Amino acid sequence: MKQSYLLAGISSGNLMQLLTRNGLSLHPKYLARVFFLLQGVLFASFLKRMEKKKMGSKLKDYIMPEDPIFIIGHWRTGSTFLHQLMSLDIKLVTPNVFQVSAVDSFLISEKYYKPIMTKLMQPTRPMDDVKLGFYEPQEDEYALIKLMLDSPLEKLLFPKDDNYFLKKHSDFYPGDIEKWKKSFYGFCHRLSFIDGRRVLLKNPFHSMRLPLLYEMFPNAKFIHIHRHPYDVVPSTIHMWQIVGNENKLKNRSSKFSVEEVSEMMNKLLDYVRKHLQDIPEHAKIEISFDELESDPEVTLNKIYKRLELTPAPDFGQKLKDKLTETRSYRKNKYTLTQKDKEIISKTLGKHFIYYNYQA
Repeated sequence: MKQSYLLAGISSGNLMQLLTRNGLSLHPKYLARVFFLLQGVLFASFLKRMEKKKMGSKLKDYIMPEDPIFIIGHWRTGSTFLHQLMSLDIKLVTPNVFQVSAVDSFLISEKYYKPIMTKLMQPTRPMDDVKLGFYEPQEDEYALIKLMLDSPLEKLLFPKDDNYFLKKHSDFYPGDIEKWKKSFYGFCHRLSFIDGRRVLLKNPFHSMRLPLLYEMFPNAKFIHIHRHPYDVVPSTIHMWQIVGNENKLKNRSSKFSVEEVSEMMNKLLDYVRKHLQDIPEHAKIEISFDELESDPEVTLNKIYKRLELTPAPDFGQKLKDKLTETRSYRKNKYTLTQKDKEIISKTLGKHFIYYNYQA
């Protein structure tokens, strides 16, 4: 799916709500995107009702493990790589590309969606050439925007101006917290229901929801991954420009400045460092992208030991096989001007010191 993939699979009622409160541009490109979404909404709504009818009583009786694992951190810090590696552990279940697309019906609709999605999907992510398969792990925010219509992604899809769509703490917190908690819990519950496994989620947006997540799941584990801002800031700008341009339904530019992204990264790291203090030592760990990249096996062992996790017996071999498979992958490289470096290091100065980043 080269266009509008963030909303693909949304139900008819939720799509209408988004369009009613945000409007759209009448340019043919954006009308084509709406038409593409409309082709699937009735199908999605029908399957949603079918799943509720078939699985409602079974889901009601299921009690899921109340100790999910959350991978948090700013975008482009290596959280996807870590997510992919940990998802190899069969004791854990994580949402995949299909499940965050068919978010209302994935328990019963795989046979309907797979033939269509596998033909439409690109083989890699557009921003970094990371593998993007039907069963590849995916972050749950792409499900939440379709489930509850209360995600910062809405501002990316329906931009009101040309500024960075992430600016304030309040952008990340739901307007109706109880409704959000119910919907989010329901999504996790359905994921775990498939075969009773512990839920593993990777979602940078959750970095700004730590107190809420800890309140919901007091036995949860948290992994914070961080990376040098000189790598993160330009990569984040590149990512959001591509994702915005491929998904937005309003004719606004998706150009974000180094200043804006640096300021948001500073707020996010401030927030994470503050609220991680409230979580017990055995339930949290911070790692750097550099250590994960240089020795993934040692870093995974460190994470599992600190969080008191026991991997599945075949996890070690699966990890070796995955690392062999991805050995040829090459990261995007970005060139920063001296002025850009000065802006980033000044804005994030205290975090340069705390994480021992070299300016």
